Amino acid sequence: MTAAEPDDDVLLPAYTGRLGLEPVPARTLPEREMTPGAAYRFIHDELMLDGSSRLNLATFVTTWMEPEAERLMAESFDKNMIDKDEYPATAAIEARCVAVVADLFHAQVAVGADPTGVSTIGSSEAVMLAGLALKWRWRARRDQTGRPTPNLVLGTNVQVVWEKFCRYFDVEARYLPVEPGRYVITPEQVAAAVDEDTIGVVAILGTTFTGELEPVAEICAALDAVAAKGGPDVPVHVDAASGGFVVPFLDPDLAWDFRLPRVASINVSGHKYGLTYPGLGFVVWRAPEDLPDDLVFHVNYLGGDMPTFTLNFSRPGNQVVGQYYNFLRLGRDGYTRVMQSLRTTAVWLSGEIAALDCFDLLSDGSAIPVFAFRVVGEPGFTVFDVSHELRARGWQVPAYTMPENATEVAVLRVVVREGFSGDLARSLRDDLCTVVDELTARGGRGSSAAHFAH
Repeated sequence: MTAAEPDDDVLLPAYTGRLGLEPVPARTLPEREMTPGAAYRFIHDELMLDGSSRLNLATFVTTWMEPEAERLMAESFDKNMIDKDEYPATAAIEARCVAVVADLFHAQVAVGADPTGVSTIGSSEAVMLAGLALKWRWRARRDQTGRPTPNLVLGTNVQVVWEKFCRYFDVEARYLPVEPGRYVITPEQVAAAVDEDTIGVVAILGTTFTGELEPVAEICAALDAVAAKGGPDVPVHVDAASGGFVVPFLDPDLAWDFRLPRVASINVSGHKYGLTYPGLGFVVWRAPEDLPDDLVFHVNYLGGDMPTFTLNFSRPGNQVVGQYYNFLRLGRDGYTRVMQSLRTTAVWLSGEIAALDCFDLLSDGSAIPVFAFRVVGEPGFTVFDVSHELRARGWQVPAYTMPENATEVAVLRVVVREGFSGDLARSLRDDLCTVVDELTARGGRGSSAAHFAH
């Protein structure tokens, strides 16, 4: 195209240029380029088919941040988090974030020393790293010849990443069952399950299924008793992906973290109640000896000696920048007020739902701002019908069955996050009441079924 030949896409209206005339291939490269504006419009319009993230009450992941945080994160997309020699300021911010998390969890850190921990891409990577440290510590305790397969004790209510860890890294998963009316593991179950080949026990601070806190202190006490009687001395890992940025502010006196000597490591998601957009987690260890040295690699081809203990390598530095913004912006008082507000909204909404005769609460949102409820009686509809009808109104409220041994229990779950206001909670309550009335009137059939019945 010469200077005298204008670009047709520039002169034509937005939707009668190339986007309107030529199909855009979905699985192969287009034959020729398009203007930046056309490419933007094509993708932007397709993304409109997604649900609204703010109304997605299924996800624990942050869906709203302040504009100043978004600006900082946008300015940091191009910085490679792994390249600490080239981006020392970003590396320093990451180290500060790890130190804040370690301090929040009462880690043992010598004066002038750095805490033992790393930032990760969400809690999934953090879980893998914590599990590897447990396995390596167990391996050091065992005879190197004829060693059996190690095992990890955990509930059937764990997030799927724990199943992945056990399968990927050849660890036997010893699942402790839940049951109707009890959706967390018990100290008695743990004490009966551990043996000399147990690398650790996983306790959850805020389960995915109901938001409940597992009894970490009681589990540690049960393991103390096992060790005192000559049994195995088994460490505990706390999966605080959901509750790690909630419980320290709502219930600071609850002992679940490194104040319990048996807790060796903790993971937490910055992109959940750390209030940062997706892509950030942390894992911290009680002390340096809890992270075996041979799991840490040293590379120098990016300039300078760089110790690294991650499953990935390159990743953008913008997530830790966003997290650091939250830490500075909110402080301890700000986080406390945010979490109190979210809990107030969750408890109010769960109470409104419990007042409806057709629902029964499994949890009320007082532990962390997450609650689950089920259909009771014989109203003529299921939780899946309710979820479907709410989705038609824009709400994404997941319906699912509980883990093995309690699969007959089907529930709905609501995650109250920053950005979910009291006004939105009232709107959800009103829509839920409307859905219940309509389903009752139609004998449980969804709107589409009712339409075709005519």
